[in-house]
Amino acid sequence: MTSRRRILDAEQTHIAHNYAPLPVVLVRGEGSWVYDVGGNAYLDFLAGYSALNFGHQNPRLIAAARRQLETLTLTSRAFRSDRLAPFAEALTALCDKESVLPMNTGAEAVETAIKIARKWGYMRKRVKPDHAKIIVSDGNFHGGPPQS
Repeated sequence: MTSRRRILDAEQTHIAHNYAPLPVVLVRGEGSWVYDVGGNAYLDFLAGYSALNFGHQNPRLIAAARRQLETLTLTSRAFRSDRLAPFAEALTALCDKESVLPMNTGAEAVETAIKIARKWGYMRKRVKPDHAKIIVSDGNFHGGPPQS
C-alpha cells in the first residue's frame, strides 16, 4: 500500500493545480461510505458532486454498466446512438421539458451556458454582432486563477 504522504507529494509534483482537494486519499467506496489509505471511514456527503447520489458499488448500476460496456463502451456525439433518443425522450417527459442536453462534465455545462448567454444577448438584447462579452466571477472554479 502506498502511503498518504507519498501520494500527496506525487500529486503536488505531477498534477496541474486547478483546485485544492482535501488531503484525504481514498481507495474504495461502499454504499454511502468511502475509505482512505489508512482504513479510516468517511460518510460521503460529497457524493462525487452529486454524480454518486446512488452510492458506491450499487449492484444494479454495476450490472447495467457492465451490460453496456460489454456492448459498446462509448459513442462519440459525432455519431448517433440507439440509446440517446429513448433516454432523452424519457428524461424530457420526466422533467416536463421540450429538450435536454446530456453532458459528461461541468466544463460542457459552462461552455453551453456561455453559448446560451451569448445567443440570448444577440437575440433578445440586440447586442451588436461580435460585441458580446462574457463576464465571470473571480475566485470560483471557472473564473478564478488555478490553485497553488
